[in-house]
Parts: sequence; structure tokens; C-alpha cells
Amino acid sequence: MNGFVDTHCHLDDDRFADDRDQVLERAGATGVTGVLIPATELASARAALDLAARYPGIGVAVGIHPLWCEKAGDPDRVMPELRALTGDPAVVAIGEIGLDYYRGPAPELQERWLDAQLDLAAATGLPVILHNREATGNLLERLRAWGQRADLPQPPGVLHAFSAGRAAADFALAAGFYLGIGGMLTFRRADEVRAVAAAAPADRLVLETDAPYLAPEPLRGRRNEPALLRHVAERLAAVRATDTEQIALQTTGNAARLFPRLQPEGVQ
Repeated sequence: MNGFVDTHCHLDDDRFADDRDQVLERAGATGVTGVLIPATELASARAALDLAARYPGIGVAVGIHPLWCEKAGDPDRVMPELRALTGDPAVVAIGEIGLDYYRGPAPELQERWLDAQLDLAAATGLPVILHNREATGNLLERLRAWGQRADLPQPPGVLHAFSAGRAAADFALAAGFYLGIGGMLTFRRADEVRAVAAAAPADRLVLETDAPYLAPEPLRGRRNEPALLRHVAERLAAVRATDTEQIALQTTGNAARLFPRLQPEGVQ
């Protein structure tokens, strides 16, 4: 069986503090060969890098999440620190960055942070991991503007936990982005997510858990973890009328193209 790569897992979260070793053992036992930890702020980035130094098969994204950008302070002060972190060979992307109009701070501040981090990605050649909650129109507008002012990384990045609908998917795919497919694919009312996942090009989909969040059905409501990625893969196989082996082969290859610095070698 080909292995899976969990391209979005907050393994540094305190909810894994008591059993992180066991979480990774279970992940390896289910075929997960690589895990990407997206930071939410500077302390999270450093904690993720510590984990990458301790465990094989782990990559890190560094960035300021939109829900953290007010606490993070002035982007002009923080960006040099973020850029310095990108020199670590474990850093494979800029993220988790984006817009969250559901419960984030002022949109103007979020957009300033997003633009600064998009420009950091262009300067370093690293792809971005994009968060979007109730901000699809403005996020796509910021991405259009980014493409007009900068030479983008190739591929430019991934729309994490994609649920924004067909029009947003069409824009993202045309612009070279990948779609992150996670537990929402299994939710009962996620018909639009399944429709997008069924129609998208096979070479633009990557798997993710967003653990400890968004556990898949039938385990919704419990703590998510990388070992549950197989549930997502099996549902994606059903949606695309193929088998789980093919999904593993395709999505792992996609993850390697999207994050060329990531070196899946088995997690334990």
C-alpha cells in the first residue's frame, strides 16, 4: 500500500501533549509517511520546528494565522523573524495564513498580514497554505493582486480545508493552486465539497486532517489525528470512483510536487 501524507496537522497543539508518540505510532501503522505542521504564530513555529528535529517525516510551515495577527504585533517587526525561520531545512511552506471574517480581527489588519506573508512566499519561493473562513471574495482578490505584483512560487500553494464552492475552485485551479481535502469531505451536508473533489483534476488534490480539528465521520466530535486520514482517503476514492491505493499514490505525489522540501520517510 502506498503511503499517505497529512499536509495539514497541528501536531504541536497541547491536545497532543500527553500522547504525541502514540499518535505518531498510530499514524505510521495506518500508512501515514509524512506530516506537515502549519504554524499559527512565532511560538507555534518554533515548537513545530522542535518536533521536526525530533521525529522523522515531519515538515513545517511558518506563518501568522489570521486569528493571531492582532496579537502578533506589527508585521514590519515580525516579518524578518519569519523570514529567518524559513532558512531551516524543515520549513516547506508559508502558513497557515489567510483571512477569517467569522471571528478574526479587523479585515484591514488581516489583509495587511496576508499581503506581507504572500510577498514573503514570493521572495523565498515557498508555497503558501491558505486559511479561508467567510472571506472567499476578498481572499481571491488578494491572490489576484499577488499574482499581478510578484513572481509566484510554482506551485503557489494550497487552499486548506477547501469548502468555498465550484467558482472558487475554478479560480484556484486556474491559478495553479491545489485543494486541501479533509474531514469535511465526509460530513453529511458537504455535497458541494464532494462535487468539487469529484470534478477537480487528480493532480491538484492533497489530503489533510487539520488535526486536532475536523475529525471525519463517523468519528466527528472527537479529537482528530493523522491516523484518521485513511477515512478521508477512502471517501475520496468513493467520490472519484477509484480505489484507496490510487488515491494514496496520486495525493502523495501531489504533496511532493506542492512541497518539494517535504521528505516523507515514515512517521514514528
